[in-house]
Amino acid sequence: MKKIGLIALAVLFVVNLQAQEVTAKVEANVKVEASAIENKADSPEKFAESITKAEMQELLTVIASDDFEGRETGSLGLNKAADFISRQFKQMGIDPLPQLDNSYYQPVPFNKVQWGEVKINANGKEFNHMRDFYCFAGTNQDMPKFDASEVVFLGYGIDDDIYSDYDGMDVKGKVLLVYSGEPKDKEGNYIVTGTKKPSKWGRSWRSKVATATEKGAKTILFIEPNTQKNISRYSNWLIEPSISLIREGNEKKSRTYVNNIFISPDMVQTIAGKKAKKIAKARKKISKKGVPQSFVIATNISIEQNKVSETVYSNNILGYIQGSDPQLANEVIVVSAHYDHLGKRGDGIYNGADDNGSGTTTVIEVAEAFMNAKKANVGPRRSVLFLLVCGEEKGLLGSEHYANNPIFSLDNTVANVNVDMVGRVDKDHEDNPKYIYVIGSNRLSTELHDINEAANKQYTNIELNYKYNDKNDPNRYYERSDHYNFAERGIPSIFYFSGTHKDYHKTSDTVDKINFEKMEVIGRLIFHTTWELANRDKRIEVDVKE
Repeated sequence: MKKIGLIALAVLFVVNLQAQEVTAKVEANVKVEASAIENKADSPEKFAESITKAEMQELLTVIASDDFEGRETGSLGLNKAADFISRQFKQMGIDPLPQLDNSYYQPVPFNKVQWGEVKINANGKEFNHMRDFYCFAGTNQDMPKFDASEVVFLGYGIDDDIYSDYDGMDVKGKVLLVYSGEPKDKEGNYIVTGTKKPSKWGRSWRSKVATATEKGAKTILFIEPNTQKNISRYSNWLIEPSISLIREGNEKKSRTYVNNIFISPDMVQTIAGKKAKKIAKARKKISKKGVPQSFVIATNISIEQNKVSETVYSNNILGYIQGSDPQLANEVIVVSAHYDHLGKRGDGIYNGADDNGSGTTTVIEVAEAFMNAKKANVGPRRSVLFLLVCGEEKGLLGSEHYANNPIFSLDNTVANVNVDMVGRVDKDHEDNPKYIYVIGSNRLSTELHDINEAANKQYTNIELNYKYNDKNDPNRYYERSDHYNFAERGIPSIFYFSGTHKDYHKTSDTVDKINFEKMEVIGRLIFHTTWELANRDKRIEVDVKE
């Protein structure tokens, strides 16, 4: 903890002048707004008026600036952003937490990993990583040099009730050789689904890796015709370090996959020798007959994958407003957003104005509105935790760490209100920017859904679109933002999202493309929904079984 404190102190001296100036402006605005509210009626609508597009623009201009270098988890740029956000809480009058050594930071430990030496030798020929093959550090384990005298060609590596390449094959401790994708029949339908739509085996190579892991394989080699193209496409992610959460005790452990490598067709020729033609013919037979064509190939192959790792820390940022009602103050509403993004790739900075500078800014503004209410002695009755998390882009890791190590009991956590990408307009709403996709509101609690609907009807009157709340949504957005770590633990959660756009996860996701009028309205809706959750007599119930 002391080490983290020193890092945070050092950051105070590197935050740019622009951030200092905006902090002063926002601080002045807070004082003016708080003073004005004291002379107004104690209506939540009046407190919501402090959520303004002008102030949102000032905040987001700093958060998504080049000075924060894309806010990648584990980086100095993210530390700068954390300092800026925590100073917003301080100027509002939100006190640091004694549980966090009187700070706003919950340290999150990560394992930072990158490749050391990676080698494959087949039948006397040496192959090079990032030229002949590629593998991702995040989905592979350290593997000392491993020698094998055979590989098991397993078609497409599918194990399904309809079709299984594993039937009759012993793969335990073996090197598997499989094609990427999945087979089609002569009519062009996928064999597993019997339709033009692919199954999970074709949509994600991870399904094949997970199955190979369960079967006890040693390594899986994917035959990838687009090896060179993919090396170019994924080069930054292949070369740069990966980040994973360090989990301890009885917490959920990291999923461990069998080592997986994508190899070129030229490598297959060397590995298989005379059997290479049989592999090509087997692919055609699978499509023609719809039956597996698996067999063992004698060869001499050695594989070595060494990784270099270190422990790094980033922080979740917590702004806590204690409830005013002694009977309800131990119950907590969590309002969350992730403040990390993708960082830098070469000279390109991924500023992440929409993803998720927009959500971060919105949470700060909603926190200000609640603090204004508290200063005016008007609640909230329940406590509200404003939680800005790191590591979302690495797999919802910061919110997972909080859920595994909650500062406030999850049993007393009433709901999670999550904000992720609310600053743009997608192509389906170019003529109607006042909309928001609502995800998860009715998955665990019908009351949460009804509260949001009522708040919108009374105060904001925008389109609430439930397209992505469909359990069959192929995008799986319900599982792809930080609310999921609360919902997975039975806590009713609502996720606000305005959809993707052409700048998603690109360096072009910049502040000049943000619709601040839209953000203002959505911010006020989030405030009113949270306000009702925090002030109603009875906490909402979990009345839906997934």
